[in-house]
Amino acid sequence: MDLRDLRYFETIAELEHIGRATERLHRSQPALTTSVRRLEEAVGAPLFEKAGRGIRLTPAGRVLLKWAQRVRFDVEDARREIGDMKKGLSGHIRIGIVPTAAQFILPPAARKLLATAPDVTLRTVVGLIDTLKPLLHAGELDLMVGTESPLEPGFTSQRLAEDQIVVAASATHPIFAGPVNLRDLTRHRWVLQPPGAPTRDWLDHTFDRKRLPRPRVQVESTMLLMLPALIAETGLLSFISRHHLDAPDGRSPLKEVAIKQTTMHRRLVVTYRESSYLMPAARMLIELLQDAAPNGKSRGGKFSG
Repeated sequence: MDLRDLRYFETIAELEHIGRATERLHRSQPALTTSVRRLEEAVGAPLFEKAGRGIRLTPAGRVLLKWAQRVRFDVEDARREIGDMKKGLSGHIRIGIVPTAAQFILPPAARKLLATAPDVTLRTVVGLIDTLKPLLHAGELDLMVGTESPLEPGFTSQRLAEDQIVVAASATHPIFAGPVNLRDLTRHRWVLQPPGAPTRDWLDHTFDRKRLPRPRVQVESTMLLMLPALIAETGLLSFISRHHLDAPDGRSPLKEVAIKQTTMHRRLVVTYRESSYLMPAARMLIELLQDAAPNGKSRGGKFSG
């Protein structure tokens, strides 16, 4: 099989339309049709079938797409590894990272990396796991830092830190006037992520299990980094990482509403393709992320499955 045919095939499969693929690839429609026919002859099965005004992959096409992506990853990795033999600690690292880790773990790690390897360049994508994971699968990210979840075949993770998500409020909030229980939280309004976000769903289910009303959400935000400022300015309750409560001078405007039932424990891990080539600078960044994590490298570990 020709590598160009496989690259064209990936694009056609993504767009599900030969015409749109011709525009992206700057190739004629007969050239792409001939490319697909060569691949179909090589595998002995049709790769596409008609679907409305477009096309879609057949079962054989879905299998070939998986292997075409793997071939592309291997070719790209080979080029990068050969190039890195001459460059040493340099190159371009693409990292996807969840907001909490982007705020508290990445900056000190990046500072040390760039001090040691000033020729390295970084591209960071900050988002939630459901946004980052497809980018890692597509080979558009080298590393993904996020919350631990069951690993898919072909991927491996290393632990970075333990994290706790807690109920928090402005330090002057009236909820701190006396002892607080879970029912007391239902009397106040909240700023939270939308339903579907892992921390929001976990909190909602906590109240469900106790047969209590779910939090009354007055402000809903997908911007996690906005939540601490919103809590401090609005007097609303929220559910955020405990890291946000640790001000360097000990004068955080926020305070934890300490209730055991509303403390969510999670692990932050760095994930990458198991068989992929990681340039030396990327491996160094993983070590620096472990060092920068609040509980340090000594508690790091490898998870696979």
